[in-house]
Amino acid sequence: MSHSHSHAPGESHSHSHGPPQPQPLPTADPALLAVIEADFRPISVIVAVDNTTLLCEPHKLEKCSTCNLDYVHLNRLSKILAQNPNLKAPPPGNVISKNLSQAVNNTKEEGNAFYKMHKHKEALGRYTMAASIAVQRPPWESNQLMREELSTVLSNRSASYFESEDYISALADAETVIAIRRNWSKGHFRKARSLVGLGKLDEAIEALQVGLAFEPNNAELGAYLEDIQRILKEGQKS
Repeated sequence: MSHSHSHAPGESHSHSHGPPQPQPLPTADPALLAVIEADFRPISVIVAVDNTTLLCEPHKLEKCSTCNLDYVHLNRLSKILAQNPNLKAPPPGNVISKNLSQAVNNTKEEGNAFYKMHKHKEALGRYTMAASIAVQRPPWESNQLMREELSTVLSNRSASYFESEDYISALADAETVIAIRRNWSKGHFRKARSLVGLGKLDEAIEALQVGLAFEPNNAELGAYLEDIQRILKEGQKS
């Protein structure tokens, strides 16, 4: 009586004996090693008492121009991971913290409510809190979302500063909005209003023209530009 043995697809008919032998490691390129050694610079660092922060040893700073070190981003990631012990590894970038987004939006809306009631001190406090929450988004989440949330909050805070006649702070927030979201018309509008408050009408016109370069048909920017140009013409006539 004959016996046949069936094999699964792709299964080898040969039998291996013993564990697989490890493959030898490739030999390092001597030229590459020489380049690495030439650039190598030993660094003295210490770990702060919180056990999550790296500092340069001589100056006890996480960002030190003297030592040419910057551990700010590394330390931030270290703190996030330490605060989330069950997080085995950063999740993929398309994962969004809905609780954080909700906190930003709710706090911003509280600020908007105070703004509408002309309670600008309270509104500024809420907008500042919302901005602080927005920048807490973990580094593996969408940077674009953080920019959108933060720019919206700072734009609203700029408006509240303007209504409080703190034109310098209004301008600073507007400049930050433009820096993180340059093609958004609202930042350029806020900048122009702040400059008008400071009496710098020519610079306000330039700010509006930059905004219109991104959105040529933006009605808000166009109308405000016409208003300022009319004011300048009336001033020249008088």
